[in-house]
Amino acid sequence: MEKLVSFHHLNPPFLQNPSTSKLHRTQASNSLALGITSPLSKIKFLEEVGGMGSLISVKVLHARMIKMSNKENADAIGESLIKFYLEFGDFRSAAMVFLLGLSRNYLMWRSFLDKVRSFGGSPREILQVFGELHHLGVLFDSKVLTIILKLCTVVNDLCLGVEIHACLIKRGFDMDVHLKCALINFYGICWGIETANQVFDEMPKRKEGLWNEIITLNLKNEKWMKALELFQSMQFSFVKANDSVIMKVLQACGKVGALRDGKQMHAYALRFGLETNLSVCNSLITMYSRNDSLELARRVFDSMKDQNLSSWNSIISSYAAYGCLNDACNLFHEMELVNMKPDIVTWNCLLSGHSLHGSYEGAMSILRRMQMTGFRPNSSSIASVLQGVIELGLLKFGKEIHGFVIRNGLNDDVYVVTSLLDMYLKNDRLRNGETVFHTMKNRNIFSWNTLISGYSFKGHFEDAKKLLSCMLEEGIKPDLVTWNGLISGYSIWGRNKEALAVIDRMKSSGLRPNVVSWTALISGCARNENYRDALKFFIQMQEEGIKPNWATLSSLLPVCAGLSLLRKGEEIHCLSLRNGFTKDVFVATALIDIYSKAGKFRCACEVFRKIEKKTLASWNCMIMGYAIYGFGKEAISLFHEMRDSGLNPDSITFTALLSACKNSGLVNEGWKFYDSMSRDYNINPTIEHCSCMVDLLGRAGYLDEAWDFIQTMVIKPDATIWGALLASCRTHKNLEFAEIAAKHLFKLEPYNSVNYVLMMNLYAMSNRWKDVERVKNLMSNAGVKTGPVWSWIQIDQKIHSFSAGGKPHQDSGEIYFELYQLVSEMKKLGYVSDTSCVHQNIDEVEKEKMLLSHTEKLAITYGLMKQKSGVPIRVIKNTRVCNDCHEAAKYMSLVRSREILLRDGLRFHHIKEGKCTCNDCW
Repeated sequence: MEKLVSFHHLNPPFLQNPSTSKLHRTQASNSLALGITSPLSKIKFLEEVGGMGSLISVKVLHARMIKMSNKENADAIGESLIKFYLEFGDFRSAAMVFLLGLSRNYLMWRSFLDKVRSFGGSPREILQVFGELHHLGVLFDSKVLTIILKLCTVVNDLCLGVEIHACLIKRGFDMDVHLKCALINFYGICWGIETANQVFDEMPKRKEGLWNEIITLNLKNEKWMKALELFQSMQFSFVKANDSVIMKVLQACGKVGALRDGKQMHAYALRFGLETNLSVCNSLITMYSRNDSLELARRVFDSMKDQNLSSWNSIISSYAAYGCLNDACNLFHEMELVNMKPDIVTWNCLLSGHSLHGSYEGAMSILRRMQMTGFRPNSSSIASVLQGVIELGLLKFGKEIHGFVIRNGLNDDVYVVTSLLDMYLKNDRLRNGETVFHTMKNRNIFSWNTLISGYSFKGHFEDAKKLLSCMLEEGIKPDLVTWNGLISGYSIWGRNKEALAVIDRMKSSGLRPNVVSWTALISGCARNENYRDALKFFIQMQEEGIKPNWATLSSLLPVCAGLSLLRKGEEIHCLSLRNGFTKDVFVATALIDIYSKAGKFRCACEVFRKIEKKTLASWNCMIMGYAIYGFGKEAISLFHEMRDSGLNPDSITFTALLSACKNSGLVNEGWKFYDSMSRDYNINPTIEHCSCMVDLLGRAGYLDEAWDFIQTMVIKPDATIWGALLASCRTHKNLEFAEIAAKHLFKLEPYNSVNYVLMMNLYAMSNRWKDVERVKNLMSNAGVKTGPVWSWIQIDQKIHSFSAGGKPHQDSGEIYFELYQLVSEMKKLGYVSDTSCVHQNIDEVEKEKMLLSHTEKLAITYGLMKQKSGVPIRVIKNTRVCNDCHEAAKYMSLVRSREILLRDGLRFHHIKEGKCTCNDCW
């Protein structure tokens, strides 16, 4: 650094001499100043150079030319010399000609660098020559220094770049804007964006080009907010941004959701007359759509006088990505009407939009139309369509796509082949997936992860472990996705210990489990109804400093719904609000589920109405919520509203609708929906739909119709069918069909105590005590024991449980005293105990006493004692509530003027002022 001399601008740019003339005398053969005395000499020189047969002859001729003083056409001669020096492998001389013998511009350096590389040279050799000349005292102008800084950036030469900067500061060199930009770019790429920003802040004179460079550099490094801050400072400095920077800043506004800044950018574009700039307008469309302002995006599009193909693609992509698929298709047709021909990007926008929003059949239709118009699907098209193949289970069509991929040479595309691999794995074709994997030419970490997670999800853990070992042998280090795939697989299969062991192994490999790791564990527990472990892992996750995301909360909310932990669910709702997760449709749908199942149905409705982009799952969940509470007509009305929004129902929708009908006694409506499934929507009824129909007919008392339905079913009846019939027979005391149903159930579910208990109840109701004993003996011989019956209520963050035959509650004396008083008051209003619910051969007085010990009565009574006045009583029971307790709960709500929400093993009973939402249809 100490040997460096001052840098100054030198004229003429054609020749930069050293400060002394010694270099010319001592190194004449390598001195590279060029001079031509006349046009005739120039022609002769070029002819001689063109005929050079060796490096020595080029150098001799070059040396002779140095003595000439005319500089006419020196650049052309210099380029010829560079070419021949490179051809003869003399990179040093070629670099000297470039650095000293040309009137360079800022664009030539990239061309020269490409030439050096094409002849096997290295950019470092150019820097080495620069260093030699520099230390010999050669004075370089800003153009050369700009080029050298760019080369330092290319080869990541940290020291030389800093050395040049230090010398510039030391000698007070006046840098032009190109040199400043090169310096900023060098620091940004080689030393980090923070250093580049610091250097920029220290520069006194900051012109337009420099502002544009630093903003662009921050955007490249994804420092979106810093880029927006710099753009604002740029405006305060009265510096105008170029079109390219405006477009990139608009992209940043879209990425970080900075709608306000985006609107200011829009105003800036209008102020400087950029409303006719197609690229800026297209960026505005994208920015508004990414900020969920589709209406504003459309306004920009409609205000454009001349829309190009990119404009149409931008607006179609916006509508498709937002889920407005009909609008996207309408725009596509408008595009064709104005003679704007769509390209492959247009088609892919429609394909990806339909796949992303679950319209897989629509995606298939678009693919067919695309091919009919002569477009050949590319890798992006194939990936979108394969998602539909996976979701619809169209394995045959997936194989056809595989053939298309091979025929059209797309099997070299890792993205496409990995999508094919995923398709086979998710269609339970592991062997086909293995074949695809082993025939891949360029396997990357994504391919390995796909197969490992595929094995894990199918429970083939030994194969997954072997593949992990092979992966390590090939030198590919497992990443977070690899480990998370294993964790997810183990947790889905209920093997939590192995999942935790994988987390420990991940930690020992130097990787920290992230939010995805813990969410996979929680999600698996929720799926297996292992709710306690799910909550335990959530607490452990927070203790390790991992913040939950929307996926974590949407996995945890079903846990709260399964346990009816309303307060915990409300806490998660608050957490979602604080973090902005309620806008996520998955979190919102999970909130609907918990509020429906925990007795706050109004909250569920409010959450549903606030969802802007309702998915089919959201509608299904809300319809099922209405079904749980017995609001059949409201469920049907919501279904029609869903159809009006453009969404088609699926199998789950009809399960929810038929459940709503059976819980409300809407027999005719149930038949209509059942018939319309296959007729109007091409959905084949499943065993769940058939079970709903048997339950609907049986509950309404149409047991003969239910029997005929079972006899004509295409699907073989399973335990749910016979169980629905048996429950209906108990309600209507029909022993004939009950015995038929029980016979099948004892074979299909020999260890399910509920079936035995139902039959004993039926026989007891008919005073057939010998048959009761016979069924008891059947149970005993089969080793079947009745499961625990319990009810619980939460008061002040504490769960109070009441179990039949278990340990009595600590306040049981007070509870029974309060219950006796309640019953006394209830009887004054007309309550009469339904002793038919006691299926033991004892007298009526004893039966009434036994009814008082039913767990739901005790829980409701305790709630009335301990809960504040006006607070609804929420009780959870694990089995079906009996007729007497249901009737008693209605009278309790009248006597104490309280809402009672009783969730039993089948449905919700919302009791208010002596009336239940079930309308006694349960």
